[in-house]
Amino acid sequence: MDSSIVRIVILAAGQGKRLLPLTSEVPKALLDIGGKTLVERQVEAFATQGIKEFTVVVGYGAVRMEEALAKIATRLNVMIATVFNPFYAVADNLASCWMARAAMTGDFIQVNGDNVFGRDLVEILLAAPAAPVSVAINQKQSYDSDDMKVILDRGRLTEIGKTLPVEAVDAEAIGFYVFRDGGGRAYVDILEQAMRDPHALKQWFPSAIGSLAKKIDVRTIPIGGIKWCEVDFPVDLQQARQLTANW
Repeated sequence: MDSSIVRIVILAAGQGKRLLPLTSEVPKALLDIGGKTLVERQVEAFATQGIKEFTVVVGYGAVRMEEALAKIATRLNVMIATVFNPFYAVADNLASCWMARAAMTGDFIQVNGDNVFGRDLVEILLAAPAAPVSVAINQKQSYDSDDMKVILDRGRLTEIGKTLPVEAVDAEAIGFYVFRDGGGRAYVDILEQAMRDPHALKQWFPSAIGSLAKKIDVRTIPIGGIKWCEVDFPVDLQQARQLTANW
């Protein structure tokens, strides 16, 4: 597909403690999802659409991750660089984004490392109308405490966070953030400012997206009926395996 996107940044530094004991030896990103690791399925979905450059933030089980990613790069004929987040055991993922800021050049997509998805979702991301920042969203009948909720104003994101009042929520952010035309530079500036906060290590990166929305237009990309899932709990792992069995 003809697209300006040149790089994918994957946040995969965490252990996945809510999946213990399955993650007692390997990080969440290396769990088996229908014969392939979670991160391999992510890279493959983008590679099928012509994306060749990847940066993966690693932390827990970093050596195993780097070895696995080297094999994936060879098999799929892509380039995968890794960035080590030394704060992975004590920090939330704002720090992972900050560690990867040098890779946030040109047009790129940032992806949560626990999403299972196929090429159809990637096609929607790449074909979305160009905007400095776009957030993939899903709309449903109700939202729970773990959802990354968003409030919209005619397609523009105005607020994002897990603790937004449910009655005001319009959708959930599903973990895909597209940066084009200077949006990446603005995002890096926000990350630099955010990491100066004494509480930065305990913040999630969507707080930076929320700050960015106060300065520039942050658009949204509805994913409609596309099948995907997020792997946080053992039941999610079962769902992911059932989902990929049909691919």
